[in-house]
Amino acid sequence: MTTPTTFLQSLNRPQLLVRAAQVWLPDFNRDRSMRRIFPGMVPPTPGRGFEALIEQEQAIDQIRREGAASYSAARHIEVLVALIVEARLASALRIAA
Repeated sequence: MTTPTTFLQSLNRPQLLVRAAQVWLPDFNRDRSMRRIFPGMVPPTPGRGFEALIEQEQAIDQIRREGAASYSAARHIEVLVALIVEARLASALRIAA
């Protein structure tokens, strides 16, 4: 099993997306964003949404790579930010446990 931190370090995404996600991090509102990322579902508890976010991000990245018109850079960035936050929460929770 890969740790969240290791997974993020191995993630190969365009530098512009990564930089935009880093800029967005301080203003990230987990509650609001998780509801938007997982519409109609109860958002996962902190640190538990990592696997679901990986699936979301990989699906969005596939759309980006295909050059599909349905690709949304803003959504991709929001999911990347959520992935970073969840990785940090998951790591912190494992350390605290």
